[in-house]
This record gives sequence, C-alpha cells and structure tokens, in this order.
Amino acid sequence: MPRALIISSHVAASYVGGSAQAMALAHFRFDSMVVPTVLYGRHPGWGAPGGAAVPVEAVEGMLDGIEANGLFGQTDLVLTGYFASAAQVHAAARAIDAVRAAPRSGESVRKPIVIVDPTMGDTGKGLYVPQDVADAIISELVSRADIVAPNAWELQRLTGAESRDPIQALHACRLLGKPVLVSSVNRGGEICVLHVDKREAWMAAHPRADSAPKGTGDLLSALFGAALVDGLTISYALARAVGGVAEAVTAAQTYGVPELPIIGMGTRFKATSPLVRMERLA
Repeated sequence: MPRALIISSHVAASYVGGSAQAMALAHFRFDSMVVPTVLYGRHPGWGAPGGAAVPVEAVEGMLDGIEANGLFGQTDLVLTGYFASAAQVHAAARAIDAVRAAPRSGESVRKPIVIVDPTMGDTGKGLYVPQDVADAIISELVSRADIVAPNAWELQRLTGAESRDPIQALHACRLLGKPVLVSSVNRGGEICVLHVDKREAWMAAHPRADSAPKGTGDLLSALFGAALVDGLTISYALARAVGGVAEAVTAAQTYGVPELPIIGMGTRFKATSPLVRMERLA
C-alpha cells in the first residue's frame, strides 16, 4: 500500500487540514502518517478554534520517530499545509530532504511526490499567518515542491502577478517556474482549477456553489496526489481530483451538513464527475 507523510493541522471537529487529508487518502488504501502543526477543536472560520500550536520540538520529535522506523524510505507522497511558526516550516523542509535522500528498495521503487500547499491567505482575508511563516514557506518549501498548490490569492502573492481569471492564472503559474495546481480561479459562473507545467496547461471547471464547506483546498491536494501515485496522467488526475472535490461539496449541500462528508464519499472520489468540464489551455 502507498504511504503518505502529511505535515499540517489537526482539527478535531472540522474536516480540514491533515486529518481530513488522511481520511480522504484512506479511500485509496494509503497509510498516512500525520504530523500536526496545530491541535484545534474547530476551524477558525467558525470562531475561536480552541487548542494550540504544537511546539516545534514535538514536531521534530515526531518526524525523528518516523524516520527512525525507516518509513521515510517508504513514503510515496508528502503533503504540507498549515504552519503555526517558521520553525515548523524549517522542520518540514528538513523532513522533505530526508524523505528524498532515504534509501529505497523493492520491485517497484517510486520517487516520492511532494505537494506544497502554501497556506498563507485568501481573497477577502488577506494574509492570515505571521509574515515570518509566509516568508519561510516561500523560501523553504516552495523551492522544494514537486507541485505547488496555492489558491488564486496565494498564487498572486507568490508571483506578484494577477490571477483573477484562467488566462491570468496561467501566466502567473509560468512565472513560478515549476508545476502548479492553482484553485479558486473565477470564470463567470464557474470555479476553476488549473494545472500548469512547462509542457502543458489544463483547466478543470465546475459550476460555482453558493457556499462550500472549508477544506476544499486540502481535499484537492490529497486527491490529486493520490491520482498521481496511482499513475494517472495529469489531465485524468486533475479531472478525478476536481471531480471528487465538486462531488463532496454537492454531497454536503444535499445532506445539509456544514463540513465536507469525506468518510461517506466512497467511490465518488474514484471516478470523474459529470459536474466537471475539462479544457486544455496550452
């Protein structure tokens, strides 16, 4: 079975962050190792979250324990998300280097895929992490990523270029100089996700929902990473991942629940969705 290392938030009563990603990856038979950066009761969007940041010594100690068991050499996917301090970011950067350097053996040796979600801010909110955390993410993690997975606001923060529509976002992604999975791009009545690398650019679009639970970006990164580990091409991986997010949002509306119903999605995460329209941009 594939194995994922997730360094992000743990939120007890909201399906966001690293714990939600681990639940989503379980549908694809992943063993997930979650190293929490914060321990919260609920998403801050609901109000005071409760809980606290995890001391960096604890983060480093957990990573050391995982490495000591030889599990870095069995890691197929690394996901990073929310960080509470620059020191935590430095610890994550060292872990990424160690995962890549770890000896690997077996009949099928897969190079680990590192997806960095530069969780820093969003439209209407601006920067919601301390400046030193944002600076550390940019300098320490974006440079180490195989795929950078920002929202449109974060892409603009990373590149200085407007990302308000798919064409602007495409040009901004090219400026970053590495593969980018950018979400929350607007196009009329649609919400779009783009994957852009030096060879091609694809867009997956679906109708905009009136409202959506928190955590869609976390879910997107996990589903896209699972699709790549499964060996899907970029276009099929994008279609499946965006379809899974769109179906989860639709299910939340159907069930009348305020959180993403990740556990109940089952095979809906594993098939493309009729809600999603694919378009090649370059």
